[in-house]
Amino acid sequence: MRARGVATGLLRWGPHGGAHRVALRAGVSVLVPLLVLVLAGRVEWTPYAAFGAFTSLYGRNDARAQRAGMQVVAGVALTIAVTLGALVALTPDSRWLVVPLGALVAAVGSLTSDAYRWHPPGPLFLVFAFTVCAMVPAALTTVLVAPAVSSGSVLFSLAVSHVGVLRGRGEWQRPDLPAPTFREALDAPGARTHLLRHVLALGISGAIATTLAWQHPYWAMVAAVTVLSGPDLASRLTRGLHRVVGTALGIAVAAPVLLWSPQGAWAVLVIVVLQVLTELVVGRNYAVALLFITPLALMMGQLAHAAPVGPLLRDRLFETVLGALVGAVLLLLTPDRRRSDRGEGR
Repeated sequence: MRARGVATGLLRWGPHGGAHRVALRAGVSVLVPLLVLVLAGRVEWTPYAAFGAFTSLYGRNDARAQRAGMQVVAGVALTIAVTLGALVALTPDSRWLVVPLGALVAAVGSLTSDAYRWHPPGPLFLVFAFTVCAMVPAALTTVLVAPAVSSGSVLFSLAVSHVGVLRGRGEWQRPDLPAPTFREALDAPGARTHLLRHVLALGISGAIATTLAWQHPYWAMVAAVTVLSGPDLASRLTRGLHRVVGTALGIAVAAPVLLWSPQGAWAVLVIVVLQVLTELVVGRNYAVALLFITPLALMMGQLAHAAPVGPLLRDRLFETVLGALVGAVLLLLTPDRRRSDRGEGR
C-alpha cells in the first residue's frame, strides 16, 4: 500500500493556486539583481544575489502583511547562511568543513522553519545557500560583499512583494512579523528525531560525495534535505522519488541549454524564464518542476563559474541519487511520528 501511494503521488497534479503571481514576483526578484551584477562585470557575486532573491518564494499563499513578515525573517536567515558560507570559503579545505556545518545548518533551519511556520517549509534554501557559498572561491573582502549583495537582493524582493501598494494609499500594510514558537516546535512528537535525521542524512551523504571527490557534494546534501520534507513518510518518500525522476528528466532538458552556453545577459534571461516556469508548476507536481529546477540550478552555477557540461550533468544525477537514497534509508530506519507541516518544500 505504501509503494502504491508513493507511485500515485508521483503522478498527482495539484491546483494552480495563483502560481502566476508567485512566478512573476520570483522572476522579477531574480532578474534585476543578476542583471545588474552581470552588466557591472561582477558575475562572481551572482550566487549571493540569487540566494537573497529566494526570499520572494516564501509566503506564497499568505496575505501581503503576513507574507512580508515571513519574508523578512526568511531573508535574514538566507543572508546569515550566505555570510556563514563566505566565511567557510576562506578556510584552506572548505569541502570537508562544509559537511558537518551544512548538517547543523539543516537541523537549525528545520527547527526555525517549524518555529516560524515557513512556507515552503524546511531548511532546503538555507542549506543550498550555505553550501554553495562555502564552495565558491572567496577572498577576505568577500565576507563583506556576500552579506551586502544578499541583503540588497532580499530588500529588492521585499519591494517587489509590496508593489501592489502602488494602487493606492490604503494598500500599504506593515509587515506582520511572525512570533516564533521554538519550544513548541522542539517538543512536537518526533521533532528531535527529525532534527537528528537532518544531521545524519546530510552528514552521511556529504561525506560520501566528498570522499568520492565529486565536484558538487552539496547536491547530495540538498537531495537528502528534499527527502526529509513533507508531512508524513509517504509524502517524503514520494518527494524523494520526484527528486530522482525529475532530476533525470531535467538533465535531458538541461543538456541542450548548457551546450548552447548563453553568456551574460542572455544567461540571466534564461535563468529568469526557468525560475518563472518552476514557480508555475512546483506546487502542482514537484517532478515536473524539476524539469526546470535542474537546468536552473546548473545555469546559475555556470553563470558564476563555468564547468565542463558532461561531468556536470553526471555529477548532478549521481549526487542526487545518493542524497535521496541516504535520506530514504534513514526515514525507513527511524520512526516517523512528526506532526504535519504546511505545504511543500522545494
